[in-house]
Amino acid sequence: MNFSFYIAKRYLFSKSSNNAINIMSRIASGGVIIASAALFIVLSVFAGLKDFSLQFSSFVDPDLKLIAAQGKSFLWSDEDASKLLSIDHVTSYSKVIEERIIIKSENKNLLATLKGVDENYLKVTNIDSMVKQGQWLRPNSNEVVAGWGISRNLSFGVFDFLKSLSIYVPKPGKGQIGSLKSAYNAAYVSNVGLFDVNEEFNSKYLFSDIELAKTLLGYQDHQISALELKLAEGADESIIREELSALYGDRFVVKNREQLNDALFKMLNTENLAIYLIFTLVIIIALFNVIGAIIMMILDKKKSLNTLFSLGAEIKSIKSIFFLQGSLMTILSGLIGVSIGFIIVFLQQRFEWILLTPELPYPVRLKFFNILIVIVTIFALGIIASRIASQRISKSLIQS
Repeated sequence: MNFSFYIAKRYLFSKSSNNAINIMSRIASGGVIIASAALFIVLSVFAGLKDFSLQFSSFVDPDLKLIAAQGKSFLWSDEDASKLLSIDHVTSYSKVIEERIIIKSENKNLLATLKGVDENYLKVTNIDSMVKQGQWLRPNSNEVVAGWGISRNLSFGVFDFLKSLSIYVPKPGKGQIGSLKSAYNAAYVSNVGLFDVNEEFNSKYLFSDIELAKTLLGYQDHQISALELKLAEGADESIIREELSALYGDRFVVKNREQLNDALFKMLNTENLAIYLIFTLVIIIALFNVIGAIIMMILDKKKSLNTLFSLGAEIKSIKSIFFLQGSLMTILSGLIGVSIGFIIVFLQQRFEWILLTPELPYPVRLKFFNILIVIVTIFALGIIASRIASQRISKSLIQS
């Protein structure tokens, strides 16, 4: 066994004759344990919150979405459809029209986004499972399904025939407007359902049949805004992207679910990074105790170190003793802390002790990457702290 490692291990697990040093060592070790456990728990909580926040996007966003590379719409022919269906692992697709509109209910107006969808839309997404009141709209009708936010702001409900609901879309063209009536295409609609996804989505979207959207926007029969795809489970997205590019060239911009929610992903990733940096700072503060404990140990062992030096031990070897002792202390404390954090997160997943609401447990998620990042952080900072402490050893200090 290596001489320095053997001595470092003895110093680590043996008690000092000075009780103050023993207490300081326990405090240093305990600080690292608590800090590493806290970092792992917080990262697991943010991973759970991220999954919780993004699970709703799986109900309303497709696996892939094709948007016109230029302009707001494109023509989709039967030949284009045949090419798309020739791609393996594309199970279904839906034609979509999206545009900003004005919704009017009695004396209230609201800007929103109309999303006209065809009969295949429910094969691509599970938005109908998020309809909390009423039902999903019927094809070829003037029925709409609104978000809770739109319904609340305009004070209308489901099958509320006593309140007229109308949609206005500006007509394309140039020149001066002769009258308000000539400036807009309008349609009277009936709200048959209310969906609840999240606050932003609920206050933004109003779903209608695609034919109603075409009429309001003056689109041609084969003119649409986007195409939403449903992929088979386990499909390789990169391969499908390459096939789409080979078939359609640069006609479309292809976006996956993450790219469709890029603002949300950026926000969650930024928050996760900020929390990691904050708790890393806590670990750094805890490691100051490790540095102090090692330095106190060096001073306490001066006589023993002088004996080792007299027997021929080099200063480099003596420095290695305390470098290894500090490294072992932080590594073992870090592993204990991660183990405690793992147990706490596992128990929360298994028994759901902590609740956000009476029916919703606090979301957490166990990820191997989080275990790895905590261990690497503790090991790296612990080695640096141990190196700093061991460098205090010099020939004059040992012989004084």
